[in-house]
Amino acid sequence: MVTTRRTQQERRAQAEAALLNAAAELVVEHGVRSLTLARVGEQAGYSRGIVTHHFGSKQALIERLARATQAGFVPGLADLPPGLDRFLRLVDGYIGASGSAGTMNRAFLLLWSEAATASELAPIFRERDEAFRSDLRTDVAAGIADGDVRTDADPDDVAIAVLGQLRGIGLQHLLDPRAVDTARLRRTVTDHWRRALRVP
Repeated sequence: MVTTRRTQQERRAQAEAALLNAAAELVVEHGVRSLTLARVGEQAGYSRGIVTHHFGSKQALIERLARATQAGFVPGLADLPPGLDRFLRLVDGYIGASGSAGTMNRAFLLLWSEAATASELAPIFRERDEAFRSDLRTDVAAGIADGDVRTDADPDDVAIAVLGQLRGIGLQHLLDPRAVDTARLRRTVTDHWRRALRVP
């Protein structure tokens, strides 16, 4: 039996993934205040020194976790050109993914909700929200340029409204999954934005 040794880069990536998963588990189980480098290391089966080596500080760990929890939340969008189709697929996919959100996604929503009152989280999540709004604005503006979206649709207003709606649905599902039927809701919300934005 032949075994191949992992490269240093592969071992580093595996350790980082394990540490981020451990951090997400702690956030979901005990809240962000439970998050210390020592507890993350213990949860992942590593020493605190490894956590410090990878991230340097709790703040850097949270920043990396915020990015990791959002990465690939709605797969397949990167290959689509900006416009109404990508916008609607994002709305549909986000709500669908909220219905089966794993630990990383739940951790993101919990961290996001705490950012309103936690000064160490606020800058991170302001930046993540602005990146999301920027993608939405780009899609709406491209849709206007393509002639698919009404010219009186304001990309900034639409981006703010959609971000609030999607995050709000995710939080509601997190708090009471039985009350939020994401399979039905994704069609309802996607159809709403299709009718609201599409040129008649």
